[in-house]
Amino acid sequence: MRHFLAETDFSAAEVADLFALARRLKRERGHHERPLAGQTWAMIFSKSSTRTRVSFEVGIHELGGNPLFLSKNDIQIGRGESIADTARVLSRFVHGLVVRTYAHSDVTELAERGSIPVVNALTDYLHPCQIYTDAFTAAERWAGPDGDLFASLKGRKVAFLGDTCFNMANSWILGAHVFGMSVSLGGPAGFEPTAEIRDAAAKLGAQFHYTADPREAVAGADLVYTDVWASMGQEGESAERAQRMMPYQVSEELFAAAKPDALFMHCLPAHAGEEVTQAVLDHPRSVIFDEAENRLHVQKAILATLAGLRS
Repeated sequence: MRHFLAETDFSAAEVADLFALARRLKRERGHHERPLAGQTWAMIFSKSSTRTRVSFEVGIHELGGNPLFLSKNDIQIGRGESIADTARVLSRFVHGLVVRTYAHSDVTELAERGSIPVVNALTDYLHPCQIYTDAFTAAERWAGPDGDLFASLKGRKVAFLGDTCFNMANSWILGAHVFGMSVSLGGPAGFEPTAEIRDAAAKLGAQFHYTADPREAVAGADLVYTDVWASMGQEGESAERAQRMMPYQVSEELFAAAKPDALFMHCLPAHAGEEVTQAVLDHPRSVIFDEAENRLHVQKAILATLAGLRS
């Protein structure tokens, strides 16, 4: 039994196969295998969602399974039942768990205490489904319709602007290592990568560059990425964060400091006029909606791979 909790849970060779499978499932949508036939997968969401919830519900259905959505108010974990007991009970009922929550320790404990596969659909520490999707989306552009998707990532540079101490920046640090990319993080002092992700990167031999200079971060980038400045649970800090992070707004001028053919990405929802301008969101090299769609196809490939389907 395998889980998908972090970007490093699949080897580089396995990610290459997973991307090939995602491309095939995308092309054959509605006419491919149904490896989750007869299975029910529970989706525990402590955080609200549009793309994550819809893409997983549709994906589980298209793979032949039954998605069972559970908010924290739908189960006893919202009234104090332990993570361990929840894992043991749900393991008797369902075939897998998709979990979107705050503490990363919750998904790791569900995986450790249960006896079914667990997929991390977002924690405050990592967002691995999003990062795999982002890399796949860029690879579609760089490899073309018949090229090697995974190989097209090697040596590419991604620049991440804004909150460089939260889940998306952390995930790019780990993901870039797996994909053979380099990552440059641009954010204000006080928001640099945490000791936790630095230690994790050091154990892997993963390297990254952090700078307080946004133009330095973006220079020579193949991909420019940003996310909201205040994530769920940080709303009370919004005004202070906006003031600190405004120099890292992805404007047309800052985007122009990247390579001439650089792509722009945002995991959405975007706050136009804050972390990115509307002009960049609408830019011809903005691939934000391809990125959103590909959540479905890549997550189907992840679920199918956990169920034993190969490319």
